[in-house]
Amino acid sequence: MTSLAHYRLESQDSLADQLAHNADAFPSKVAIISPDGRIAGGEVRYRELSYQELQAQVEQLANELAAIGITKGMRTVLMAAPGPELFALAFALFRLGAVPVVVDPGMGVRRMLHCYRTVGAEAFIGPPIAHAVRVLGWRTFASIRITVTLGRRWFWGGHTLEGLRRRTAEEHQPRTIRGSDLMMIGFTTGSTGPAKGVEYTHAMATAMARQIQAAHGRHREEVSLVTLPLYGILDLLFGSTLVLAPVAPAKVAHADPGLLVAALTRFDVSTMFASPALLRVLAEHLECHNAELPALRCVVSGGAPVPAELVAKLSAVLDSSATVHVTYGATEALPISSVQSAQILHESADLSALGDGTCVGRPLAGIEVRIIPVTDLPVASMAEVQAHSAWQVGEITVAGPAVSRRYHAAPAADRLHKIHDDSPRGPAKIWHRTGDLGYLDAMGRLWFCGRKSQRVRTGAGDLHTVRCEGVFNAHPLVRRSALVGVGEADRQRPVVCVETQPGVGRRQWRRVRDELHALAAANPVTQGLGEFLRHRAFPVDVRHNAKIGREELARWAQRQLQPQGRRWALRTIPLAGWAYLLLGAVHPVDSIPLSVLWWIDAFLSVVVHAAQIPVALPRGRAAGRRPGATIALTMLYGATWWRSLSPTAKDGVA
Repeated sequence: MTSLAHYRLESQDSLADQLAHNADAFPSKVAIISPDGRIAGGEVRYRELSYQELQAQVEQLANELAAIGITKGMRTVLMAAPGPELFALAFALFRLGAVPVVVDPGMGVRRMLHCYRTVGAEAFIGPPIAHAVRVLGWRTFASIRITVTLGRRWFWGGHTLEGLRRRTAEEHQPRTIRGSDLMMIGFTTGSTGPAKGVEYTHAMATAMARQIQAAHGRHREEVSLVTLPLYGILDLLFGSTLVLAPVAPAKVAHADPGLLVAALTRFDVSTMFASPALLRVLAEHLECHNAELPALRCVVSGGAPVPAELVAKLSAVLDSSATVHVTYGATEALPISSVQSAQILHESADLSALGDGTCVGRPLAGIEVRIIPVTDLPVASMAEVQAHSAWQVGEITVAGPAVSRRYHAAPAADRLHKIHDDSPRGPAKIWHRTGDLGYLDAMGRLWFCGRKSQRVRTGAGDLHTVRCEGVFNAHPLVRRSALVGVGEADRQRPVVCVETQPGVGRRQWRRVRDELHALAAANPVTQGLGEFLRHRAFPVDVRHNAKIGREELARWAQRQLQPQGRRWALRTIPLAGWAYLLLGAVHPVDSIPLSVLWWIDAFLSVVVHAAQIPVALPRGRAAGRRPGATIALTMLYGATWWRSLSPTAKDGVA
């Protein structure tokens, strides 16, 4: 196996320097294989780009971007679909020392605008639709002075990427880029709080690459299938070949497994990273079609808890020599720890079913982990807290070269999530508070127990989501469960939402519910949990389609627990509105105030209710309602009806 030193992953180098080194060392090696449309028979057409060709594009783009004024340190919004163009632009910006600003478009326009507003970027590179949003949200992007459109320019000025490529610019002499220089600003998803801009340095990215290489045995000869662009950047540092998966990044749970298997087979993919939602789709396809992937030796998953039953299913359908790795990390610290399938299946799975939480392995080399007491207040210094000993649940904090030291222009977030450590026994450190609850066992393994913000705070004490859910997820007819709290903090009412396996009917659900009651009563972790609500499809995050939206589930559970009489009392309001409309149509009134009230009622009952139909239809479909019935009930009752239904696939359901 090629040693890591051969990759020249030096912390003082910029990422662009490392790519240039690879292009010099093996110019003809394929760097990127990417989908390029479909041909007859539904097969995907691919195109290949060598390291030499990629480096040539990077150098040309760097020259052109420098010519239009993009300089070192300039924060540059970068929005591009995963593909060779994205990687060429990213490394061109790295070469200049400019700072790409990356926001997940799946978080929605409002959250995206909030993210960009906090950055104050000066340059904007993106497709036409992104520029249209920029123009309409001109206040958010008031600091932008350089624009590049990826495609046709519509009604705004600036440059186009095609126009830049046709130009001949002077060769740019890049300024020295140090490992400590800011490389990129990437935003958290904001799934459990406001999205925050995470600062990455070139040295931090190199440390991430080193840790992934050490944890998963990565080497230059790998062919790696990726579903997240960040992992593609790391593959290019390794010098391996990356294959971009033929899936929509925000819809991995609904990917076509046949196309995925075709790509894995065609290019002899040896390693891949994917969310649990995508791996479930892949495992079920391989199981049904008895397909084999002999070249695939390493599968890595993360971004959300990976159930032991999914690890078992993958292990059963992959080659006997293949390993499944589950990584644990955060946008601010990736990766933190890793655990292999054998350890999960033979050591920790049974303990998870008993309420011990999810084992995420030992911290990786270079990563320090401390468990501190749970508090929602800032912690200024590690001297203020006493770290927990083994088996004590607390907040997971981490430090190391792959851990971001600060958020961008967010001192309040830094105070809440960063801890200074000026210990005289060693160099000063910055610890990152992950916001996750967990503990270290006697063997130094890290166990994940759930998000701190999602703990259920009852009068009798805190309940940890993942620990409790592990008990119920062990039931063979439970696909997954989610513990949520209803009511005020410190006096919350714990409710377990349950998503059953396909085919479980109402009568069978009643039996399952009784069995879940018995499981809860038999385990000290779950004793006292007695309310179980069946949910058709949990809402999940847009990035991985796997993190459960417990906050949304809590609101749904609260509505379900409302007395039926109260629900019908609310529905009498729209019914009264329709009655008044009918009365006014049959017996018109002469009074001006009553006439105005009739028209207001008509607008609310007809126009406003009709406007809610696009939102109600997917919820009705998930609830098993026919479209005609959903439309009729929405027109009759409005939001008092459809808001009582489960959130749906529109919200990103796996």
